[in-house]
Amino acid sequence: MEWVILILVVAVLGYAIYVYNNLIRNRQLVEEGWSGIDVQLKRRADLIPNMLETVKGYMAHERETLQAVTDARAAVQAAQNASPGERGQAEGLLSGALGRLFAVAEAYPDLKANTNFLEFQTALQTVEDEIQLSRRYYNGAVRNLNIAVESFPSNIVANAFKFEKAEYFELENEADRAVPQVKFQ
Repeated sequence: MEWVILILVVAVLGYAIYVYNNLIRNRQLVEEGWSGIDVQLKRRADLIPNMLETVKGYMAHERETLQAVTDARAAVQAAQNASPGERGQAEGLLSGALGRLFAVAEAYPDLKANTNFLEFQTALQTVEDEIQLSRRYYNGAVRNLNIAVESFPSNIVANAFKFEKAEYFELENEADRAVPQVKFQ
């Protein structure tokens, strides 16, 4: 009888260790995913000053649009250490401002033919695609962690070691979920 109890205790302890290690792994995957998003968002923010310099000469009469992009970029930079929800909101504003900028750029044929602007357009499209992939990876890792934190019996271990659900990275506005159109042909 004592052996049965000992085997049960060892089995429960072994399972608890397995669950704990799984929670740690999931938390690390969430952090890795967020790091990937952060890198891509920084790449996008770093492209914007060069793009604005290229555009300013052509769009002197569009000061309001240019200022909106500059202000949105500043908001994104200020939200560097914010939660995924707050960061998503700031990034949504930047996506909207960039979309308006590209819509206004349609009226400037010389700008659309500018080599620097075309290179920026390609680079931005690449970064937007990478952001989308990073967001999918991150949100998948968040889903796995949240399932482990909420599911029985792993929630017992999660509560004992204060594991918390992670926040998804989502854009507030449904229209902002789409990649900005940057084709000028």
